[in-house]
Amino acid sequence: MTTICSPSQSDLATKQREELNAEQRMAVQHGTGDDAGDTRPLLVIAGAGSGKTNTLAHRVANLIAHGADPQRMLLLTFSRRAAAEMERRVGQVLHRTLGLGGSQHVPTLPWAGTFHSIGARLLREYAPRIGLDGAFTIHDRGDAEDLLGLVRHEIGLSNSKNRLPMKGTCLSIYSRTVNSGEPLAQVLKNVFPWCAQWETELKRLFGAYVQAKQEQNVLDYDDLLLFWADMVSEPTLGAEVGGRFDHVLVDEYQDTNPLQATVLLGLKPDGRGVTVVGDDAQSIYSFRGATVRNILDFPNQFSQPVRLVALERNYRSTQAILDASNAVIAAASERHCKNLWTDKNAGAKPQLVLVPDEAEQARWVANRVLEHREAGLTLKSQAVLFRTSSHSAALELELARRAIPFVKFGGLKFLEAAHIKDVLAVLRFAQNPRGRMAGFRVTQLIPGIGPVTSTRLLDALSDAADPGAVVQVFVPPTPAAQEWASFVALYTALRTTQLPWPSDLELVKAWYLPHLERLHDDAPVRRKDVEQLLQLAAGYASRERFLTELTLDPPQSTSDQAGVPHLDEDYLILSTIHSAKGQEWTSVHVLNVVDGCIPSDLGTGTAADIDEERRLLYVAMTRAKSHLHLLVPQRFYVTQQTPYGDRHLYAGRSRFITDAMLGQFEQCVWPRAAAAGQGFGAQPSEPVIQVRQRALSAWR
Repeated sequence: MTTICSPSQSDLATKQREELNAEQRMAVQHGTGDDAGDTRPLLVIAGAGSGKTNTLAHRVANLIAHGADPQRMLLLTFSRRAAAEMERRVGQVLHRTLGLGGSQHVPTLPWAGTFHSIGARLLREYAPRIGLDGAFTIHDRGDAEDLLGLVRHEIGLSNSKNRLPMKGTCLSIYSRTVNSGEPLAQVLKNVFPWCAQWETELKRLFGAYVQAKQEQNVLDYDDLLLFWADMVSEPTLGAEVGGRFDHVLVDEYQDTNPLQATVLLGLKPDGRGVTVVGDDAQSIYSFRGATVRNILDFPNQFSQPVRLVALERNYRSTQAILDASNAVIAAASERHCKNLWTDKNAGAKPQLVLVPDEAEQARWVANRVLEHREAGLTLKSQAVLFRTSSHSAALELELARRAIPFVKFGGLKFLEAAHIKDVLAVLRFAQNPRGRMAGFRVTQLIPGIGPVTSTRLLDALSDAADPGAVVQVFVPPTPAAQEWASFVALYTALRTTQLPWPSDLELVKAWYLPHLERLHDDAPVRRKDVEQLLQLAAGYASRERFLTELTLDPPQSTSDQAGVPHLDEDYLILSTIHSAKGQEWTSVHVLNVVDGCIPSDLGTGTAADIDEERRLLYVAMTRAKSHLHLLVPQRFYVTQQTPYGDRHLYAGRSRFITDAMLGQFEQCVWPRAAAAGQGFGAQPSEPVIQVRQRALSAWR
C-alpha cells in the first residue's frame, strides 16, 4: 500500500473549499473524514459543463489522502486516454492539496482503464477457473465480422435463396442481443424488424459463430463483458473478485449497457465503495447497446440506499444558453431533476434561424462563421453539429467553394487500415496459432499462396500440439517456396525466442516492408503508420498487453487521413452530435433542427426513442459557450422517392422547441425566407409530418 504523508485534515478541507463548490465537495468527501461512517453507494449526477472530471479526480485523490490503497481502487472509463487523463489529474490534485514536492512519489492507479481492457486482464487471470485458455486473442470489429462471414459460408447460409443480412448487420444483431440480455426475437422486433424473417437462420449462425470462437481461442468485444459478467454473477467468485477492490468508480455511467451494470452489481452487491458519475440527460448511445435505465434505476439497485449528489453549477455556457437547454430537457418523460445555472453574464440569447432550404442554410452558416472570425473567434473555436453525417453535405460544398478549411470527424480508423491489420495479424498469429482470421490474412500476404493453401495449413494447425513444427514442415506451392522460408524463420523466432518487447515487432516490420512496397502504391505514406505502430508499442510492457489494449482502444487516424490540420493552421469543426459529446466550442451551429432530422424519422417509434432524440438536441446545445445557433430549414429536396417522384418536402421546427419556449431564443429569418412569406408560426400539422414520413419510408 502506498502511504502519503498528508497535512492536517483542516488544511486539506481548506484546499477543497478553494477549488470546489459545495456540491462538488459533498461528492468528493462522501465516506471520508467526518462522513466516514456513510457506506452508501454514491451517484453523482453531473450536468453538462459542471466539472465532472475535476470532481471525480478530486474524489479519487481525497480517498487516497484518507488512506485508501490505490492498488485496491478500480476506476472504469470509456477510453484508455480518459483513464490516463484521470490518473494525471489525480496526481495534480494530490500535489496541490497535500503540498507534495516534485520529488515525492504520487501513487499510480494500476486498475484504471476501460471496461473491456479491465475485463480482459481479469479474464486472463481467472481463465483456468472459468474454462478459458488464458492465451486467447481478441478480435476487433473487422475480424469479428470476417469470422462471422466465414462461418456463414461454412454452414451454407451464404448460398440461401433469400440472402441473410450482410455480415456487419448480423454482427450488430448478435452484439445487441448479447449486451442487452434480451432474446433474439425481441431484439429483431424492436431494433432490426427488417431481419425478423431470418430468426431461425440467425440463431443457427450465432451458435456456429460462438463454436468457432471457442475452437480458435478468440474472444470478441462482447465476450469480454459477457464472460466477466458471468464470472462475477457466481456468488463465490464474484465476492472474491469484488473483494480485491475497496472502491469501484465508474465514469460516464449513462453510457453503460446492461452487461456493464451486471458487472458492477456482481462486484459490489451492497454498493459499499461504489461511485458512479454521469448525466442521464446526456445518454445518447442506445444504438451501441447503452441504456439510460442504468443511471435512472441506479438508486434502487443495491441492498442499501444510495446517496445522490447533483452538480448543477455550469462552468461552460452563458445563462441564456443554459435557460434554453434547461427548457428543452425539462420536457423529458423521466429524468434525475437538475437545473443548470452559472454566475456568468446572461449573454445573448441563442438564435433560432429560419432559412428557406438546405442551400441557404449552408450559406448562412458560412457567412456567420466568417463574421465570428472577423470578430476574433478562430475557426477552431467554432463547430457545426448535425444529427447524421449526410446532413452536412451542402455545407461541405459551400465551405469548399469559399475556401474555408474544415475537419469533419470520422474517416478511416487506424486499425481498419489494411497495412496495420497485416502487421497486427502476424503478431496475433504467433500469439495464437488457432486464430484462423489472423492466419488466413498473414499467409496470403505471401505471393503464390491463396485461400486453398491457407485453409490447408490452418486445418493442420487447428489441433496441433506444436504449431511451430507444423509450419516448419508445411510444403507450400513451388512459387511460394522462397518467401515461405522467410516467413517460417520469422514465425519460429516469434514463437520460440524470448525477445524483449518490442523487438519482435521490429522483426515483423523488417519482414513486412517488402510486401508493403509490393502491395501498395502509396507505400511511403503507409510506412509512416508502421513506424507509428512501433512508437506506440514502446509504451507497453509485453506483446500480449499491446495486442489487447490496442485492439480495445485504438488510435483514431492513419497518417494519410490526418487531413486539413496539417495543411491549415485554423479550421472549422464539423461533427455529428454523437461525436461531439464531451467537447465544447465558443460558437456552435446545429443544422436541421426540424422534425424528421431532430428527432430523426427513424427515432420516433417509442417514447424512449423520442426521449433520446431530445437528449441529442440537449447535448448539442450544451456544447456552446457563448454563441448558439439552431438552424430551421423549411424545405428539403428529395429525389427518387417512388411512388412520389422527385419533390420538395416541407418541414417544421423540431417538436422539442415548443411555442412556449420561443421566448428563450432570438428568432431570426434569413431574408430570402422572409421574402417568401415564411415565418416561425406554429409547428407543422400532423398531415405534413405524415407526408414526410411516407416519402422517406422508401429508404427504410
